[in-house]
Amino acid sequence: MDRPSLEEVLRQRDAVLRAFVAPDGSLRSIPTRAAKRLVVLDHVAQAFPIGESWPEDEVNATLRRFHPDVAALRRYLVDSELLDRRDGRYWRCGGSTDV
Repeated sequence: MDRPSLEEVLRQRDAVLRAFVAPDGSLRSIPTRAAKRLVVLDHVAQAFPIGESWPEDEVNATLRRFHPDVAALRRYLVDSELLDRRDGRYWRCGGSTDV
């Protein structure tokens, strides 16, 4: 099954974020549909500045602000190529940016 491109799903961004992100910024739930999940993951990835890296415990602390299932979020972010990891360190490698 083809994964939707980030560009395709960002067109639906506002409606998806209203449905899945609470006013405090936490996630109401993690979407099961890939396109909606990618929008939410892109939103979460914004918490990780480009050009920095973090150990897993710091990544978990950041992800906990969004949802208690940090392992699932971490895995989804890596699988979606929004975060990458090596030798116990994580860094942002994709997603949208504000210019």
